[in-house]
Amino acid sequence: MSLQPIHRQSGRVRWFTLLFLVLVGSASVVAGLAWKDYRRFVDAPMNLPSARTIEFSRGTPFKELVRQLRREGITDGSPFYWKLLSRELKVASRLQAGEYALDTGLTPRGLIELMASGKVVQHPFTIVDGWSFRQLRLALAQQQGLRQTLPGKDETTIAVELGLGDSKPEGWFLPETYAWIKGESDLDLLKRANAAMKKALDRLWPQRDSAVPLKSPYEALILASIIEKETGIGEERAQIAGVFARRLQIGIRLQTDPTVVYGLGEQYDGNIRRRDLEADTPYNTYTRDGLPPTPIALPGLPALEAALHPAAGNALYFVALGDGSGRHEFSASLAEHNRAVARFLVRRRNP
Repeated sequence: MSLQPIHRQSGRVRWFTLLFLVLVGSASVVAGLAWKDYRRFVDAPMNLPSARTIEFSRGTPFKELVRQLRREGITDGSPFYWKLLSRELKVASRLQAGEYALDTGLTPRGLIELMASGKVVQHPFTIVDGWSFRQLRLALAQQQGLRQTLPGKDETTIAVELGLGDSKPEGWFLPETYAWIKGESDLDLLKRANAAMKKALDRLWPQRDSAVPLKSPYEALILASIIEKETGIGEERAQIAGVFARRLQIGIRLQTDPTVVYGLGEQYDGNIRRRDLEADTPYNTYTRDGLPPTPIALPGLPALEAALHPAAGNALYFVALGDGSGRHEFSASLAEHNRAVARFLVRRRNP
């Protein structure tokens, strides 16, 4: 058996060592460049020339999420980089589905942090004081992105779904602005507005004036709805509440036009005629004593507070001034009221 010279073995070892060092060095350079490229990726703005939204469905795998971003031209970043970023931020298992607002300048890091926070887009929806339940339903139906479940359902069905039993839904939703997110339904919004109204009544009813001629929070809701439709002037609400409270106490019919209009329903054409005032319906307070059977609109908090804290005084009548201000003239006697009505008719004929 022949042996290679020692100097030839040592030369080969040196060659392999050199090759190993070169390879290690090259790998280090490549790794350094890759890491630098990754750092550039995570903090570089994505392709968002203008603000927009994007929706990630519940149960979307992370790989599909990245594919969606790439399909929509928002990123050309490597899926491996996205996965590495989610692991670096330790949020891979905490990314939440939903609709997100993407602003210009948003980076991959910013998007991952946004999804981990669950700060999805919230859409405002305002219920306006004085709307009817019908108007509320129409407004809900126009909310694009809100899951629609109410069309085709009658009020009785909706009342049952809201837990109102056989109570008419009219009046049971507190006017204010609510926020909804994609995936929520029109019924979800109604439930929140209904809970807000119940909470308001639970708070305000125990604080009512002791002399208020109302037997229940529901009667307060009814009276507040009439006040809401009678005036949009803040300081007049308590005065009008006072008129109605005194009429209820002494047994004079309320004789308020908004209840007649509500009773006419779709037959109302914008004008109230004498025959409308004389046509008996459950809501005609010219032909029937006391409060109508249900609210006629959605009263706001100021109207609820006025119903429970009516202003003192002796006025039993009021009529619009007719000067375009929306204000009213209050009278203690029928004779005074008739003179005020005559002045109103003159102003209306000669604006």
